[in-house]
Amino acid sequence: MRYIRPLSIEDAVGQLTGSSGTAAILAGGSDLLVRMKGGFIEPELIVDIKAIEGLSEIRETADGFSIGAAVPCAVLGESKALKKAWPGVVEAANLIGSKQVQGRCTIVGNLCNASPAADSVPALVAAGAKALVVGPEGKRTIPVEAVPTAPGKTSLAKGEIIEAILLDGRAPRSGDAYLRFIPRTEMDIAVVSAGVNLTLDEHGVVKAARVALGAVAATVLLVEEAAEVLIGSKLDEATLERLAKVCSGACRPIDDKRGTVEFRRKVAGVLAKRAAATAYARAGGK
Repeated sequence: MRYIRPLSIEDAVGQLTGSSGTAAILAGGSDLLVRMKGGFIEPELIVDIKAIEGLSEIRETADGFSIGAAVPCAVLGESKALKKAWPGVVEAANLIGSKQVQGRCTIVGNLCNASPAADSVPALVAAGAKALVVGPEGKRTIPVEAVPTAPGKTSLAKGEIIEAILLDGRAPRSGDAYLRFIPRTEMDIAVVSAGVNLTLDEHGVVKAARVALGAVAATVLLVEEAAEVLIGSKLDEATLERLAKVCSGACRPIDDKRGTVEFRRKVAGVLAKRAAATAYARAGGK
């Protein structure tokens, strides 16, 4: 096994592209090291990206925020500007593992691990976040939901690295929220999760919405029909009931020891309603 610590994104891409065997990227390592210790993977090359300039920074730009691939989730919660603009995203990131894990894990690693139950991903999808991808062919920007393609698999080509997650600046009268159901009180994997992002007009009517569900399909679901239910409403009870019904119907869950198909569908609707209500309140709705 070779371990390298490049100082530039170009060097990292070159090392990954030139590798003839299995290569892995090390950011926080909270997934990678556990999988290596368990014998699930044996990479021939490990590329540690933490020393690359800018990848451990949260930058506030004219367009919004750029969150470097090596920024620990705990740091997201320390950014007052990010927490004020995107509280749902920060809440989701701060639910990953224990306090110790949050000091190491990253939202890019959480995304690229491609677990259907990843906590940060539904919140990022609801927020309309994008991934800045760097590879041998240059840079490209893609929606976060386009990265995972199946459990444990992504759309990234050989040599490609996600340099940063990009979030737009917060629009006026808008808010987001993320909720999940877990069997225990903390440090567990979501059985079902929901992220909602809303923007209101001056009368408190929803004019834009995004709804995402986690752990109910092979990848996180962006439920466009659920967004259509919310647009044009003030989130009255009838609208929330329709939202729950649409979200439950969009689910494609499995039966396993952590939850049944019926349970996951029911809870998806409940969480979507609650997350929508929180997002609405944060947007200034009454």
